[in-house]
Amino acid sequence: MPTVSIPRIAKRTIADLPVQGKRVLVRVDYNVPLNEEGAITDDTRIKETLPTIQYLLENGASLVLCAHLGRPKGIPNSQYSLKPVAKRLEELLRKNVQMAPDCVGPEVEKMAQALPKGGILLLENLRFHPEEEANDPAFAKQLASLADVFVQDAFGAVHRAHASTAGVAAILPSAAGLLLAKEIFYLSKAIENPERPFIAILGGAKVSDKIKVIDRLLEKADTILIGGAMAYTFRLAQGYKTGKSLVEPDAINTAKLALEKAKAKNVKFLLPTDDVVATPVKTDKLDKKGKPVIEFQNPRTSPDMNCPDDAAGLDIGPATVKAYAAELASAKTILWNGPMGLFENKQFAAGTNAVAQAVVDATQKNGAKSIIGGGDSVKALNKAKLGDKVTFMSTGGGASLEFLEGAVLPGVAALSDK
Repeated sequence: MPTVSIPRIAKRTIADLPVQGKRVLVRVDYNVPLNEEGAITDDTRIKETLPTIQYLLENGASLVLCAHLGRPKGIPNSQYSLKPVAKRLEELLRKNVQMAPDCVGPEVEKMAQALPKGGILLLENLRFHPEEEANDPAFAKQLASLADVFVQDAFGAVHRAHASTAGVAAILPSAAGLLLAKEIFYLSKAIENPERPFIAILGGAKVSDKIKVIDRLLEKADTILIGGAMAYTFRLAQGYKTGKSLVEPDAINTAKLALEKAKAKNVKFLLPTDDVVATPVKTDKLDKKGKPVIEFQNPRTSPDMNCPDDAAGLDIGPATVKAYAAELASAKTILWNGPMGLFENKQFAAGTNAVAQAVVDATQKNGAKSIIGGGDSVKALNKAKLGDKVTFMSTGGGASLEFLEGAVLPGVAALSDK
């Protein structure tokens, strides 16, 4: 039997599941980005499933893979077909991957039953059926009938109680795949038993989206570094001017309470002391959603915590970068969730990129454990070509956020305990 390093978690993993000669239904996260021609633009999520797939194949299983792609709203739509994924998976595995015409039904059952040892069948998009998101018991039973055992490896979907996450796990003997086990292990380690100093970096647009995570981290972290648009809601709560920056007036009291709690808990809670700002101007162009495209004019550094009246804060400034990098240099555990600014626009990416480099330096030079909590933070690291230089990058945006909040993830809770 091949030896593989499987993190120890409270749930059963594939190491605890007999798979020799069995058909294994594997829930994977193949919700990959596609361009307008239907080509995959980032295959990270497919690559992340390869260790589990190879482990199961080497241990004598045949595989039925199931996944969703996009939001087809319960209706078959060729735009959201998993056919490009089957093709890419074949290339990566250098092995034939059969593509099913659907995810349930007599034809799919025949294809699953005819799978030889070592065979792979990819089911068509689960969300072509409304029963998937409704966690319909009959639909879950149909999926379960395709296999003998179930492996959950789609961390990006376990925060949803769907048929392929919670439903099937209640029917078949179940276990966590290698990716899911790794996600639980590292995210738990960051929250439950961090080596200190433990520094959390939180960015993104809204305080309201992150307040549960902030609240939990105020119980755990030594230092919290704030960036992104939510910094301006905290500044507003302190009485600073925020100009045309994105703020949440309704979240001012929430921000004030978080600042008070940080003080009471003796947690260093650092906000940007300077910014890169620009003047937003509406144009006649429309984006994909039909909204006017905003252009940013006269980008410049604003040297203090008051934003100019005509400008929006779009990135942390050089003094903040220096201060945050100095904090990170001493860290032993780093958790990062959310970019420092509008990093998709290269004019406002310097802060995010500099913080990414500081995280990498702390990891490589200081031996810090760096855990990147999914979503835009992962995109930013990959864009800066630094993704392979941190300890762990989560594949789940919403799932990692809910895990860090301490929420119960239905797709994990449904798995068998050790």
